[in-house]
Parts: sequence; structure tokens; C-alpha cells
Amino acid sequence: MDEIFEGLNPEQAAAVSQTRGPVCILAGAGTGKTTTITRRIANQVATGAFSAGEILAVTFTEKAAKEMGKRLERLGVAGVRARTFHAEALGQYKRHSTDESEILGAKAQVLYGLIQRLPMPHKFVAVRDIATEIEWAQNRRVTPQRYLEALGPHKPPVPPEEMAGLYTAYEERKKRANLMDFEDLLERTVEMLSSDGAALAAVRDRYRAITVDEYQDVNLLQQSLLDAWVGNGSDVCVVGDDYQSIFGFTGATPDYLLRFPDKYPDCHVVRLTTNYRSTPQVLRVANMLARSFGGTPKTLQATAPEASAPPAVVRRFDTGEDEIAFIVKEAGDLRTQGVPLEEIAVLFRINGRSEQFEEAFSDADITYQVRDSAFLRRPAARAVLARLKKATGPVAPAMESIVSSLGHQPDGDFSGDEATRQSDLGRLVKLAQEDGARDIAAFMSDLALRFNPDETGRGVHLLTYHRAKGQEFEAVFLPRLEDRELPFALSKSDEDVAEERRLFYVGITRAKRHLNISWAALREGERRRNCRPSALLSEIGFDAAPANLRQTSAAAPKREKVAVAPKDQALFTAIKEWRLQRCRSDGVPAFVVFSDQTMAALASTRPRDFASLLDVPGIGPAKSALYGVELIELIQAHN
Repeated sequence: MDEIFEGLNPEQAAAVSQTRGPVCILAGAGTGKTTTITRRIANQVATGAFSAGEILAVTFTEKAAKEMGKRLERLGVAGVRARTFHAEALGQYKRHSTDESEILGAKAQVLYGLIQRLPMPHKFVAVRDIATEIEWAQNRRVTPQRYLEALGPHKPPVPPEEMAGLYTAYEERKKRANLMDFEDLLERTVEMLSSDGAALAAVRDRYRAITVDEYQDVNLLQQSLLDAWVGNGSDVCVVGDDYQSIFGFTGATPDYLLRFPDKYPDCHVVRLTTNYRSTPQVLRVANMLARSFGGTPKTLQATAPEASAPPAVVRRFDTGEDEIAFIVKEAGDLRTQGVPLEEIAVLFRINGRSEQFEEAFSDADITYQVRDSAFLRRPAARAVLARLKKATGPVAPAMESIVSSLGHQPDGDFSGDEATRQSDLGRLVKLAQEDGARDIAAFMSDLALRFNPDETGRGVHLLTYHRAKGQEFEAVFLPRLEDRELPFALSKSDEDVAEERRLFYVGITRAKRHLNISWAALREGERRRNCRPSALLSEIGFDAAPANLRQTSAAAPKREKVAVAPKDQALFTAIKEWRLQRCRSDGVPAFVVFSDQTMAALASTRPRDFASLLDVPGIGPAKSALYGVELIELIQAHN
């Protein structure tokens, strides 16, 4: 018992002490979430509340599940089931169902041929985009028959009618081949538990207590499965941070986390805000950005000393080349100061931004690793690797011989697919030159690590914001903080922009000590040649200046006059006065709470409950959760 509570702060200890549910742990970035939930599970076993075999811990990755299992073993707890949603669903489905469908490893296996039937130019759409769109529907439990009516403002990667046809054909082809994908696995498990009383009883009898990690990333399909597991029980603990909900494209929503206390009125809520990762300088930037979030208020408090830590910096560069050169030089300087390259990360919004950094780090003889395996799946890499397996001797000369046989022309002028192939051959040559005389087997092993989405290899990390979730680094660089880059150009709705803001927050809070944010005014050779700084920079207290960026107060946008009907004027005035009080108590500008247009809409529509509150323009789930109770009471008082 002493070991379970050793080193915990009061917030963590309060969570660990609650061995019976329902429990909601709102865990801010870097606050020791994994430590807290593994200690809580250990305490459930140590106090006799549950045996280890009666506990199910659900995570979102196999890596996280393995880490949780290892920590529990170190605490002397064996037998707790730590699994992903899909792994646990697969076990239950195989155990209780007679269905012999095979699991489809990747949707691309079925989709590729179907996409080729699309009319021009849609047949060139990326298979990944179509697969993601189908998952968008499946995770919302939208069938092909309901797809068009469920779209709303959502825009698919091809025209809606073409996408509906693709979705239908995909489902039919799977059925004929007796295949099911991973989303089908969850759906069929939910259906099995709904229709098979014996299977449902067996699952609920086995698992008396359930803990769900990263609960802010749950979608409707996963929540439906969790509801089947829990039933009318209440021994469930959810852990998450609505500030880090960044997977909306999968159907994930922080709503389930924010509304958990409403679902379980006797829920014990614990907030973890003591940060063990970042310096006060880094957290100051994160907390300033978080003022715009709504949701459950969490101000991260640093445990690291401030005196010796470097400031968080925002820089403006004249050109993209200047920005890249600075980051590469700074990474080299950090290495000289004793920071391991593996503790340095460069984050970007989309995978395509990595190539310029790869080339620059390679030219500077700085090892790097890319958290995406797409490069190794392209034609040039596949051809080279197939030949490397048969080659012998040092890797550098072997690579030169292979790419020469494949027609590599480093000084040639190419376009289209051939330009990509030539560029990839050149990248492989540079990678081989880094390793020089190393043997081929070691090089290929290192290459697999370097471009693997899950493993850790050698060198500076180059990865997207999404890939960085759950990781931490001594030094973090956030380049390209520009309009239409972050928030991304495709982010149109308020919810889309809110998620982009949370992506920025995730990027900031990955940094332990060094945080460098930057943007460039000019990017040669790109579609958006002339760039403007991202509006998100104003939310962390910076605006553009000629040479660098200076700290200022976040400026409110210009207010537009709104028309309020005479019958609604008294309520509008009352809401405006309420907003003023909230601004003062929360320490945020008025526009962060509600715009005048939103207040006018509240006064005219007079919502009576949370459902109708969400219909008001400008009010999403986060603001509904934060302000809903007060607003409904205020409106009822004026009816």
C-alpha cells in the first residue's frame, strides 16, 4: 500500500483512493496520468475491491496497453486485462460468435480496385482519403443507406453520390469475400452483445470494473461498445483531457468525457493539473492558449524551476529556407550542449512537410527519424529494398550501385511521378551515406525504425502533431505557424478550428524545456508563396513585428452591431452582464466567452436545456459544458 501511494501529489492520491466508480479523472498534459491510473488499479486489487482478473483497462494503442501492463507488474499486480478496444472486441467476438469472417488488414486491399472505376479525375484520389471517409461513417454508425442524409456540412473527398456508391460497393465486396474490417469488428461485437444474453452475461460477469484511458478520443461506435460492457453498473473510471481531443476526423469527440458527470450524477471528479513535464515558460504559453477552449477549466502548474529555464520563443523568418536553416542549426547547437538528438522534435501539420527537413538535416549530417512509413511503401523504396536484401558489403557503395541500376539521375529534370521516384532514390542515397561502411542488415533495420509510425529509432524526430500525441521531448520546434497551415486550410467550421487550436496546444505541451515557434513571410516554390502569421499566435500573446515577434495582449476582433428585438432586450442585457462577470472571473477577453451575435441568438431562442443550447450558433459541446447550467438558469429566470 505504501508503494502504491509513494510520490503521489494530493490530486493523484485522491484519484487513486477512489477504488469504486464512477470516477472521472480530468488529466492535463504531463500530469502523471498513466502513473495515476495504474496506481488506482493496483489499489483496487490491494484493497480487495476487485480481483485483478475482474478489471479491464482499455487504451487506444497496443504500445500504451503494454506500458500499462508493465507498470502494474512492477507494482506486483498480475492478471489485469489491458487491451485496446479492438483487441478486446476481437477476443469477445471469437469467444462468443460463430462468425468465421476474416479480418481485413487494410481497407486499401478492397478499395484500390473500386477507386479505379471512378470517373476522371476522381480515380486519382488517395486510397487513404477514401478509407478515412468510410471510417468517418462507420465510427458514427452510419450505414451506406444513410450516408447521404448523414453528411450535413461534412464534405467527402469525392462528390457525395460517388462516395455513397463507393461505400456501398466496399461493403458488398467485403460481404462476398467473407471479410470484416476493424470497424465492423466493433459493430458486430455490439450487435452480438445486444442480441446474445449469454454472451453479454459472460462479459459483464468477467469484468466488474473498467478503466478507459484517453476518453476524450472515444467515438460513438466505441462508446456503444463501452455501454454494452458497463450496462447498469457504475464501476467505470474514465481518464482524459478535452484540451487534447484532436481526432475528430475519426468521429472522436470530447462530449462523452465532458458529459460523464451528467450521465453519472454521483460521479467523483478529480482534476490533475500539476505538470511534471514542462517549464513554467512553456506552460505559460499553453495556459494562455487554453483560455479560448471552454470545456473543463484546467490551468497547468509547473513543478520545474523557472530561473534556469530558457524562454519560449516565437520567431518570424523572411523565407522558409531561413526558418529551416535556423531549426537545423539550433538542433546542432542543442546536441553540442548535451541534448540527445532523440530528445529533439520538429512537428508539422501534414506529413508532406517533412521532406525539406529531411534534406536539410541530411546535408548537415544530423541523423533524423520520420514517424510515418509511407516513404518505404513508395515504388522507389520498395525497388531499392528488394535489391538490398540480396546485396553484400558496406551499405554506401551497394546503394550507389543499386540506384544507378534503377536509373537514378541526380541532375535530371523530371516531373510528376518520375520526379517523386528520382527524389526518393536521392533520399535513400543520402541515408546510406550517413551510415557509410555499416553493413546492409544494420542499415535496413535502422531504416525500418526511422520510418516506423510506432517505434523509436535514432536522431531528431520529424512527425505530425497527431503522431506526437502522448510523447514528450526536451526541445520542440513548431514551424509554419501560418494562416491556412494551422488552422489548416480545410478547417471551415468553428469546431474544426477549435480542434486545430487543440492541435497547437498538444504541440506546445510536448516540450519539456525548449519551445521554438516560428513562421515565414515567403515560401518559394509553394502554392501559398506569400504567408501571413496564424491567428493562433495572437491567442498566445504575440503579433507580427518587422524583425521578430513581440509579446502583446490578445486583441479582440472587431465587434459587429447586432439587432435585438425589444421583447428580448432585457434578457440580452442580462446575458451581457453575465458575460462580463465570467470574463472577470476567468481572466479572458469577452469574445472568448461569447460574441454579441451568440448572445442575441440566446436571447431570441431562449433554450431550455442542453440539447436546445447546442442548436444556438457559436455554442459547441465545450462551451455548453462550461456555461450551460448558468445560462439555462439565467434564461429560466427571465421567462
